[in-house]
Amino acid sequence: MEIILPLLRSELELMKFKLFKDRKGKADQAKNNKFVKLARELYVHARKGGPNPESNFALKNTIAAARAEQMPTDSIERAIKKAAGANDNVEYEEIMYEGYGPGGTAIMVRCLTDNRNRTAADVRSIFNKRGGNMGESGCVSYMFDQKGLLVISREELDTDEDTMMMQALEGGAEDVIVNEESFEVITHPHEFEAVKTELEKLGHKFETASVQWLPQNTVSAEGENAEKLQKMMDAFEDNEDVQDVYVNFELSDEE
Repeated sequence: MEIILPLLRSELELMKFKLFKDRKGKADQAKNNKFVKLARELYVHARKGGPNPESNFALKNTIAAARAEQMPTDSIERAIKKAAGANDNVEYEEIMYEGYGPGGTAIMVRCLTDNRNRTAADVRSIFNKRGGNMGESGCVSYMFDQKGLLVISREELDTDEDTMMMQALEGGAEDVIVNEESFEVITHPHEFEAVKTELEKLGHKFETASVQWLPQNTVSAEGENAEKLQKMMDAFEDNEDVQDVYVNFELSDEE
């Protein structure tokens, strides 16, 4: 026992180190993927509306999102400068794919791509390999509404709940959803910029600030379906052409 125990401890430490290394590697890869997607978003908005964020709200909003993700400042500036001085023929096209996940769940996938055929094949493959299938345009979008979403953490709230809700509604918001840890300010897509600007003037900061497709109703995913859906979401996240994924399912804490 005196000889075996040190060996077991050594093997256990080695296993722990390998597990930590694997997890860190996946986390680093996920962060890198996020930065690649943000850089593409910055490039597209700067190319379309100009490199000055003060006169380009979409670019200003994406810069804020990139900073929230702790994207390096030089990487942000590089993407914008690349767009401003671009003399290449690279043109990114925004495409929304729709489909069904396991259990008939509804999924919308927003992509920015310079190769429509490649991206369509990749998205279709992700659906098919994980128990879903890609559908025609419009097959699930009727289950969603396009809305502006501003999420304010309770920890970041400098005023009381009633005042914050009144400020949001008076600023043009359609609704405020109260959660345990945050407030979700819902706006019409066309009013998103005005509401965000007004709340920023009042000192509010946002965990999330973007126009999204929000499900009208949600369904619970459990068991094998939940596992397949998690793997499908991971695969979409790993694909650099996929910018956002909108779903109508929820996973329990256990799942």
